[in-house]
Amino acid sequence: MRVSNGWRRFLIVLPLICFLPYFYSVRELHQSTTIGDLPTKKTKKFDHLVLGPAAGQGFPNRLHCQGSKALNKTHLSTSSHVSRFGDKIAFVTVFTIYNSSLNVRTDEKASNMVTVGNVSYSKEERSMAILNAFINFIQVTMPQSNIVILTDPASDLSMSRNGVTVYPIQGEYSRDKLMLQRIRSYIAFLETRLQELSQRPGQTNHYIFTDSDIAVVDNLGNIFHDFPNFHLALTFRNNKDQPLNSGFIAVRGTVDGILRAKNFLQKVLEVYKSKYIKASRMLGDQLALAWVVKSHPSFDARRFSKAQAFLEDVGDASLLFLPCAIYNWTPPEGAGQFHGVPLDVKVVHFKGSRKRLMLESWNFFSSSSNISDMLCLVLRSGRTKYDF
Repeated sequence: MRVSNGWRRFLIVLPLICFLPYFYSVRELHQSTTIGDLPTKKTKKFDHLVLGPAAGQGFPNRLHCQGSKALNKTHLSTSSHVSRFGDKIAFVTVFTIYNSSLNVRTDEKASNMVTVGNVSYSKEERSMAILNAFINFIQVTMPQSNIVILTDPASDLSMSRNGVTVYPIQGEYSRDKLMLQRIRSYIAFLETRLQELSQRPGQTNHYIFTDSDIAVVDNLGNIFHDFPNFHLALTFRNNKDQPLNSGFIAVRGTVDGILRAKNFLQKVLEVYKSKYIKASRMLGDQLALAWVVKSHPSFDARRFSKAQAFLEDVGDASLLFLPCAIYNWTPPEGAGQFHGVPLDVKVVHFKGSRKRLMLESWNFFSSSSNISDMLCLVLRSGRTKYDF
């Protein structure tokens, strides 16, 4: 059929008219929307605390807060309670410095600076700040304790603080092997303690091996006083695949305790290397710990579901299992927040991206001298994604 020129123009214009609302809507979107209005993927974490409501309000045996003021108090040890624990305790941590920043350009170094309070830190400086906060908390809550830092002999680490000893141990401290090396360093340290005890038997010195991003908020001498029969203590949580956290390991400082703890850790190391070597950067030690414990024929893993301390023989060692909720509590980063802070919490673990919160917490405590109020700050910051 032959179509006139008028009809041709109509048939061409008709589709354009039908799509005009679409064209105008796209144009209006571009005109009315700025880059900030469009949904974008967050690439930077908060560089400050984001405070919210404190979880645990109304729950019994939980810290209750009004702002950053505690309405009830945690079960902190009194000075008389602390003094009755006669044996000495030393905290042992593995820490090394990576000198990669020497080759970083000035502009890149400036972009990596982080400010907490009135102080700005480079990557190396913030690691040292965390280590110093770790020491500070221990010296406040357990002033008679010593701190031992196991480190790479090649690391340029020096600490001029009372009660702190830097102890070099040969090994492989690269980031990819640090968790593997940590167990090796623990074993080497315990071997030297055995040698010293054989030469100079005397007052018992117990050891608590921890990550350097923990804050001890109450005296831990009760572990060795209230549970006199264990050789090695681990912290547990109700987690099927990773029920044990390696960031806190206590060892009784007797010859028998040190020897059996060393043998247990050697078995963990063997399992680590044979079964979980691909996880040597992260989690391999916790997986190996769980395998050694759960593979023991008489062990009942269902005991991890209740936050109550219990004793169990694993191999030739008597193991004390302590609930993370008290001895290794971690500020949460999501919903629920574990129903708040238990009133008997003794250790706060600022693992992962919570390092800023550890420094902010120490700054807060330095000005308030109140552990319970500081824990309210920690609890209210439970949903912040931090910048280091």
